[in-house]
Amino acid sequence: MDKILVATDFSERSDRALARAVLIAARTNARLHLIHSVDDDQRQRIIDSETALARQMLREEVRRLKDGGGPDCTIEVVLGDPFEGICNAADALDPDLVILGAHRRRVLRDVFVGTTAQRTIRRARWPVLMVNAAPERDYTSLLVATDLSETSHRAVVHLADLGLGKPHDITLLHIFDAPAQHLSMRDAIPGARMGQYLYELRIEAEQKLAEFAATLPSDEYKKIARHHETAASLGILENASHISADLIVVATKGRVGLSKTFLGSVAEEVLRRADRDVLAIPPAKTS
Repeated sequence: MDKILVATDFSERSDRALARAVLIAARTNARLHLIHSVDDDQRQRIIDSETALARQMLREEVRRLKDGGGPDCTIEVVLGDPFEGICNAADALDPDLVILGAHRRRVLRDVFVGTTAQRTIRRARWPVLMVNAAPERDYTSLLVATDLSETSHRAVVHLADLGLGKPHDITLLHIFDAPAQHLSMRDAIPGARMGQYLYELRIEAEQKLAEFAATLPSDEYKKIARHHETAASLGILENASHISADLIVVATKGRVGLSKTFLGSVAEEVLRRADRDVLAIPPAKTS
């Protein structure tokens, strides 16, 4: 990894994101680019004042990192709302990773507009890491949610390229569906037959997951196939808690528009509900 973009609003949430970025930079020898967005929808004198103050605070952050033996770090103040500022800065820098602090949970804005992290991920051509937990060490338990698609395969390979965890620290999770449980005939299926049905589905899912894992560059990944009766995102979060994962990795589909805002994706639901760090990896870049 070469370049990491870290967005900060100088809050405690952003402090956690920066601390995680420093750990990752130490592990990968990456350079940090620290940015802050100033709202440009206000009087010019206020913009100028906030820009000057932000530059001063960014310089103080760089000085603190340098005094602590931290990585090389550059700074930038960008104009616009946080989403626009992050995306414009990332377009110019083309980082290997974008790191954000956890969002403030504001229900109506989250539903109708989306958080900065969610909006950034919809637009992003780069992996986006949302930091929820105070970092204490490198990631030691990474849970990768996979639907066994080519997009998921690329996400696992990309994760390996980022160097955030070793294969033996990574668990591949496949949440499989049981269509008969959603049909009106469910009540007519005897419990024993439903149990056998779910057992056969689990065996099939485990086989497919093993075949998927066999196409990956390492054979050290752990594998879990689970059925979950409700949303896949809840299954991911429950399994992350069960194995004490400190990082959840999800692939995004790269779609944009109202369908994403109102219906959401598995990645966005995980981001919305997670109490631990989440890495969203977009589809491969296209020229």
